[in-house]
Amino acid sequence: MRKTLGLLTLLLLAPLARAGDAPPLPTLKIDASRTAAVGLSSGAYMAGQLQMAYPELFPNAAIVAGGPYGCADGKLDVALGSCMKGVPAPDVAALVASATQRSAAGAIGALKNLAHARVYLLHGKDDALVAPAVAEAGVHFYEQLRGGIPGLKGMRVRDDGQRAFAHNLPVVARGEDCDKSVAPYLGHCGFDAAGEIFAQMFGKPVHAAVAAKGELRTFDQDALRPDGADAFLADTGYVYLPPDCLAGKPCGLVVAFHGCRQNAAAVGKAFVEDAGFNRWADVYAVAVLYPQTRASFAPLNPQACWDWWGYSGADYDSRHGVQLRWVVNAVRALGLPAGH
Repeated sequence: MRKTLGLLTLLLLAPLARAGDAPPLPTLKIDASRTAAVGLSSGAYMAGQLQMAYPELFPNAAIVAGGPYGCADGKLDVALGSCMKGVPAPDVAALVASATQRSAAGAIGALKNLAHARVYLLHGKDDALVAPAVAEAGVHFYEQLRGGIPGLKGMRVRDDGQRAFAHNLPVVARGEDCDKSVAPYLGHCGFDAAGEIFAQMFGKPVHAAVAAKGELRTFDQDALRPDGADAFLADTGYVYLPPDCLAGKPCGLVVAFHGCRQNAAAVGKAFVEDAGFNRWADVYAVAVLYPQTRASFAPLNPQACWDWWGYSGADYDSRHGVQLRWVVNAVRALGLPAGH
């Protein structure tokens, strides 16, 4: 009996020990004028949600294989149909109107903060998971937002949807998987999506990227729970620190959201090490935060997607959403100034 109790105690304490193993995030000298949210698939929707909920923090966004903000409207069937297959097509005008109303009500940020935003929308012609028409609806969302709201004429929207690749993030190496959607969802397409994303977000590079020379560190995600609430994330996340950031110099910040089944529990360090962001982070002196989700059956999220349909609560895509509040806690901990 005593041995049984001892074993049960160890089993119960083991998760707690693992959760405390990772250190906290380091405090950096973050340049608030150089921030961006980036994501693939569910991570693309999450990047758009972060941009719209907190445009004062993240006016710039790179959306890879994702659709328009608010598309799912808190309904899984709409997410799987209209927002992935494009059947029926997303009602872009209604989504723009909804975003405008939600901004006025304070549910998301003030849209005036998108006045000089850079938005890059990348999607493959051969994507069979998120239909190209859905990604194009995302483009139209930003175009209508820019054209319909006074003060947003300076928003730059770049549509990059004519490249031949499937549902993945293209990397510079070539291979036979570019036309497939297979783990770790980094397609060897001969196109450096990470490099193009950084150029679109921060301007042309001063020199070409080489091997990453900074540090990829783990950090304790549980320590950043907003008001102690479960954000349905893994215990441990990752952050990449370029040499300039490590030396205490001002550095920008990219939050990179993985896609479904692309979290570390599913693909190891493939996304955080091989997506290409880290070597470009060195060139631009930009730290990269790689938050990690976790798979669950209650709530139903077996593929460890970011919440873009409401599994974490009805306010998932607003300033009250638990995952978005967690991200704000994380970037504040990294040193993003409180005045922004």
